[in-house]
Amino acid sequence: MPKTPDYFVGKSVIITGAASGIGKAAALIFAREGANVVCADLNENGAKKTADIVNAHAGKAFAVRTDVTSRAQVNEMVRRAIGTFGTIEFAFNSAGAALRRSKFLDIDDDLFDDTFALNVKGTFYCMQAILPHMLQNGRGVIVNMASMAHRRGGPGSSVHYAAAKGAVVAMTLGVAREFADAGIRCLSISPGPIRTPFQAAAATSPELMQRFLEDVPMKRFGEPEEIGELVLFMCSDACNFMTADTVYVNGGGGWR
Repeated sequence: MPKTPDYFVGKSVIITGAASGIGKAAALIFAREGANVVCADLNENGAKKTADIVNAHAGKAFAVRTDVTSRAQVNEMVRRAIGTFGTIEFAFNSAGAALRRSKFLDIDDDLFDDTFALNVKGTFYCMQAILPHMLQNGRGVIVNMASMAHRRGGPGSSVHYAAAKGAVVAMTLGVAREFADAGIRCLSISPGPIRTPFQAAAATSPELMQRFLEDVPMKRFGEPEEIGELVLFMCSDACNFMTADTVYVNGGGGWR
């Protein structure tokens, strides 16, 4: 939680991937703290449902269909966010996926390119779109979604995804250090297995899910809200000296 009571009241956050999972959980948590929320997602109906929940509980939110692999759509989403709420203090780039599991020798150009387009270019476009606004205001926090996969390498199922998330971690570090003296903080989160639609979308087998579970000393998967609360803390004034890091949150597992 922030040091300052009501720290988030009246401030605004852009969240990509807000239709479900961690992005949705973060949107509801920021709204709980009084923040205005831009719910961006390729799934327009899902993003609208998230925004509707916020608005039904006296929050302020709007949904915008955004394909983060399109620079033009990302730029338009940020333009609308600024036009609606005036100032954007926070950005959580949650959109990302492994798309599908694959052994290394079976990864084809389409899977590799699509994985990097979504996870790396999507994060890159979102940061390039919001940074000029944050620099003009002299403040801002960007949190990017990485993964424990970048430490493990994804052998046997997701080297393409692990490599993409490794690029996100490196890009976060570079942006954080480049703009550290301009009032901008940039961080990433590297979760272990979280109970979200991600695994189903990537066609994760029950056997692989069991292997993930066996590697977690807490003997459970994380919940989206547990990551959302961490994003809130990272954006707060409780950790103003924190930048360039990736925070591992995994129940003690994910290292093998």
